[in-house]
Amino acid sequence: MTRIVFLGTPDAAVSALAALTGEFDVGLVLTQPDRPKGRSGTPKAPPVKMFALDAELAVAQPSTSAEMASAITAAGNFDVGVVVAYGRILDSGVLALPMAGFLNVHFSLLPRWRGAAPVERALMAGDTMIGVTVIKIDEGLDTGPVLTAQAVDVFPDENGGDLTDRLADLGARLIVTALPGYMDGLVVPVSQSEEGATYAHKISTEDRLLFTSSSAGDFVNRVRALAPNPAATIEIDGHSHKVLEARRSNHVPVAGTWVVVDSVPVLGVGGEGVELVLLQPSGKRAQPGADWVRGRRRKAGVVS
Repeated sequence: MTRIVFLGTPDAAVSALAALTGEFDVGLVLTQPDRPKGRSGTPKAPPVKMFALDAELAVAQPSTSAEMASAITAAGNFDVGVVVAYGRILDSGVLALPMAGFLNVHFSLLPRWRGAAPVERALMAGDTMIGVTVIKIDEGLDTGPVLTAQAVDVFPDENGGDLTDRLADLGARLIVTALPGYMDGLVVPVSQSEEGATYAHKISTEDRLLFTSSSAGDFVNRVRALAPNPAATIEIDGHSHKVLEARRSNHVPVAGTWVVVDSVPVLGVGGEGVELVLLQPSGKRAQPGADWVRGRRRKAGVVS
């Protein structure tokens, strides 16, 4: 049976790990170290680690490339490695360890959106189609040859979290299907084209900021892309709010202000109106826009 070393960290990687565990010998799981979470700062294990422990798989959490290579070597020989949203670039020494190299399940139609945040960048750009590509990893950033890919439509109201979940399930099916043929030499990776290549930079603090000077379409797309986590943010009446769902409105307030229309808050954005469907004031729970309005003394204000 094909022996695999699996590298992944977030929820988006669990579907592939689960699928591979059912079909192959997953001899080692590498995931990122536990990180502090919440106000308490208590370290929390990544979802991949939790799944691996429940499945009684060997787990390592290296912090450096040297530790990564050491953990893989200590676990014995591997036929192939599979990477899904691991969160670290693999150096040449690590790439050479499994007999057949490493495969990566990437949540875009490469070469579009190479990099760390393909789903978020695709939604920000208003893409109506996305997909999953399985590549053999080389020393470039998502530049390796392609084993297989599948496109899917982006649903009109789908946010980043929902779309990632859907692509994670698709990626799990693709890697389980492609891996046997790859190991038998029947699936031969094909070089990527450089035409249409784009880069999906990691989401920064600045990327999360919403501005009423943007177009309404860009505003709504940014909200969709970053919901539910890390979420886009905006200041309303001097207080920070996460915006978790928004849609265009036929009502057009003055740019940089909010008003109540049919019991919900509507912002003036780029010469159009945007309804705040779901938002979360700092330190409070997420709430529908209508509930937020009911908790306000004022029924209009400013946005910055």
